[in-house]
Amino acid sequence: MGFLKDLKGKFKEFQAEHSQGRGSEYVDASSSSGVGGAPPEWTAAPELSHRWGKWNEAPDEEYQAGEDFCNENPTIAPRILPSHVVDRINSIGCKAWGIQYPTTPRFSGQIRNTDEAKGGPAVVTITTSENCKDTSLLSDLPILAGLYDIHGKQGVYYEVLIQKMGGVIAVGTACRPYPEWRMPGWNRLSAGFHLDDLRKFFEDPDGGRDYVDSNTLSRISAGDTIGCGYEFATGSIFYTYNGLRLPSAFTGVYLPRPQYDVFAAIGVSGECEVQFNFGAEVFRWKEGNEWAWRVEGHVGRLTGGPGPYDEELPAYS
Repeated sequence: MGFLKDLKGKFKEFQAEHSQGRGSEYVDASSSSGVGGAPPEWTAAPELSHRWGKWNEAPDEEYQAGEDFCNENPTIAPRILPSHVVDRINSIGCKAWGIQYPTTPRFSGQIRNTDEAKGGPAVVTITTSENCKDTSLLSDLPILAGLYDIHGKQGVYYEVLIQKMGGVIAVGTACRPYPEWRMPGWNRLSAGFHLDDLRKFFEDPDGGRDYVDSNTLSRISAGDTIGCGYEFATGSIFYTYNGLRLPSAFTGVYLPRPQYDVFAAIGVSGECEVQFNFGAEVFRWKEGNEWAWRVEGHVGRLTGGPGPYDEELPAYS
């Protein structure tokens, strides 16, 4: 793929050996003792990191442009939501969340957000044409709000119903600003489960890591539902498949939590159609319907101070 691709691979090998808390290193979930216990220790992710994508490769110039974008645009610090937004969340709950239109001309498609009117759509519908190039779409409100309390909460969760995947779909999270022409998981502070090759990515511009074995999930078809959740106690990102919770994909990310506003992210390329459910319709993963996992339950009172993980874990940056 050229000089930049080779350089990118060598840089990633250097990261894996020398970085602390970057995309190549995560907390071992088995070492976590939960809230109130000793903080988990950092350890390298166990899965093999692939140098090349299984089916698709982004051009070298797009990789470099993504790196330049992140270097030139620092991550936005957590913010207090405007009072009218909090009032809207209190009024209509998770229907207050939507997907923001991208500014890039690469996106070819439509986004239909939820409608507050009675009988209006409860989920966000995204349709793209075959001319749509790699584009990341982010939620208009954070699903993890660093300055808000998590008392009584286990985490947050959303689901995506796949209605058509003629190209590529990736489901995950990202912090703003994020390069819109890069799929979730490829750049700074972003995770993605790529549904074409079923690999997971966190700040991984190369080929990703294998996630689950083929006996659990071998392909994605129309009608399948992929969920994405974040667990506060361990800082874990996990996914679900048609209501079945899969193993944690990444653990120890977005910590200390008060340092990050994290947004839901979906990557699209080619002709696709999905329905994005923040909880206004019943989740297939039953536990996600409990208040402890509802995204609107995360926005309540401001944090009164750091918790045990906020005090003891190093920043994931």
